[in-house]
Amino acid sequence: MATLPGGTVTFVFTDIEGSTRLLQELGEEYGDVAREHRRIVREAFGGRGGTEIDTQGDSFFFSFSRARDAVAAAVEAQRGLRDHDWPGGAQVRVRMGLHTGEPSLGDEGYLGIDVVRAARISAAGHGGQILVSETTRALIGNQLPDGVQVHDLGQQNLKDIQHEHIFELSVDGASAASKPLKTLTPSRKESFESHLEERINNYVERQLEQAFSDPTAAAKAPVKAAAGGLAILVMLVVALVVIVLIIKLAFF
Repeated sequence: MATLPGGTVTFVFTDIEGSTRLLQELGEEYGDVAREHRRIVREAFGGRGGTEIDTQGDSFFFSFSRARDAVAAAVEAQRGLRDHDWPGGAQVRVRMGLHTGEPSLGDEGYLGIDVVRAARISAAGHGGQILVSETTRALIGNQLPDGVQVHDLGQQNLKDIQHEHIFELSVDGASAASKPLKTLTPSRKESFESHLEERINNYVERQLEQAFSDPTAAAKAPVKAAAGGLAILVMLVVALVVIVLIIKLAFF
């Protein structure tokens, strides 16, 4: 484990989408598919300085010292997989997820939430996609491989992870996937709280706009009345906050 990159590391997880279906369709020819898949991925990632951490079945786990090298390797691998002549005319589509962090190194390899985050990002994708975390996206900046475009897929809810802003790297003009990512939908509690908070914020903003939108009328109004109106507005905001707390305590 002393040979593993330390410090800031970019993780890459990959796996074949629908590998069980391919096995059923191709039968014995699937062995050739698996062998060629491993060769293409290993050549692309190893050639860019990637360290193979683990492989199980049709999945790989690599680490890189530089985010740009990891992205370049993922793009090269996707091109190789796309252009390969597969047995039986099969389509071998591999999903890839990248995340950059500062994991700990233990006796058996990397430790920490960054490994989990990279795996969850990969699992959220579809075959042919390269998904990257916000951290990895920031590190690569505008230095993208030729023919690569970035698509902002927004904030996503991942299993065992709070939230992650995910980006897709499309290769050679391929459009961003029309299918939604395989992520979790917000819980009823989170949706209710977000909706209620939004309504409260909108109401307060409307009240403030009404209070200060007509300076002429405000100048004519007595100072005492203006102060009283502001006090009422503050009381309304406090009351709404109390209502939110009561609802949370009562129902959640």
